[in-house]
Amino acid sequence: MRKLRAVVTGGGRGIGAAIVQRLDQDNFDVVVIDRSPGPGVLECDVSDADAVNAVAAEVGVVDVLVNNAGIWRHAPFEDVSPKDFADVLAVNLGGAFHCTQAFGRPMLDRGGCIINIASVAAKAPGRGAGSYSASKAGLVALTEQTALAWGPRGVRCNAVGPGLIPTPGTDNIYSDEKTSTLRASVVPLRRIGTAADIAATVAFLASDDAAYISGQTIYVDGGLTTALLAQLSRPSE
Repeated sequence: MRKLRAVVTGGGRGIGAAIVQRLDQDNFDVVVIDRSPGPGVLECDVSDADAVNAVAAEVGVVDVLVNNAGIWRHAPFEDVSPKDFADVLAVNLGGAFHCTQAFGRPMLDRGGCIINIASVAAKAPGRGAGSYSASKAGLVALTEQTALAWGPRGVRCNAVGPGLIPTPGTDNIYSDEKTSTLRASVVPLRRIGTAADIAATVAFLASDDAAYISGQTIYVDGGLTTALLAQLSRPSE
C-alpha cells in the first residue's frame, strides 16, 4: 500500500514539529518546510510565492498539506507599524494561500486534504496582537473558500484553532507559574493545552475518519472560546 505524503509548513519547532511527529507515527511520508534551516528541512519563506512554487515543484504531488507556518508582532494597536502589519499577513495568510495553490493544484480531481492552523485569536482577538487576529480570521475565511471551490474536485479543507498552547514563542508566558495557573483557571477543562493536542486533531482531519468533514474550523481550546459569559460576575457572587 502506498504511503501517503504530507507537507507541514513551519514544521521545524513548536506545534509544527508536534504535527510532523504525529503524522510520522501515523505512517505518513512527511516533508518539513521551514524558513529556518535544519536536518531534513526544506528551507522556504512561505510569503515568497516564487520560493513556494520552486519547493512544490521539487516535492511533487502530496496528499495532505498542513499550513502551519506563522509569525506575530506584538505591540499596542496604535503602535503597530504598517510593515509589521503587512509582514504578519504575508506569512500567516499569504503563505497559506501560496502553499494552497502550489501544493493544492495537483490534488484537483485526484483528491487531497488541506489543513490550516488558525487560532482562537480568529474568534477572540487579544490585546497587543497587531495583525495576528486579522490574519487568522482571514485564514478561517480562506479555509471555507477553499473547501467551497475545490470540494467538487475532491479536495477537503479544514482549519484547527489552537487555544492556550505553550510553544517556543510563548515561553515567556508559560514559564511563569502564576500566569500559567491563572490562564488555566479560565479554561473550562482547567488545563493549558499541548502541541500534541493540536497534532492529534490534525491527524484526525488528515485521516479517512474525517472523509466527510470540510469547510470547518475546530477550536482545540478546552472550551475557552465558549467561556466568555462564564467570566461575568452575577449579583449573588
